[in-house]
Amino acid sequence: MDSSSSSSRDKKSKDNERRGAKEANTTTAQHFVDFTEAEEDLVFRMHRLVGNRWELIAGRIPGRTAEEVEMFWSKKLQEK
Repeated sequence: MDSSSSSSRDKKSKDNERRGAKEANTTTAQHFVDFTEAEEDLVFRMHRLVGNRWELIAGRIPGRTAEEVEMFWSKKLQEK
């Protein structure tokens, strides 16, 4: 195996990692924007009851993951 083919594979791997990170960030941003007023209200009320138990809160909102709920919460705290 020559070093140029190894180098080429390394570059492709790094490009794929960057692309994956960008896609993940875009997906996360889209989910944050998509929270309805009812979902926001539920997140705030549930957080008062159970704290940072994101899995439990997300379980009450169909189609939401714990990561999305936690990201939403973090964004709201930054806005204050």
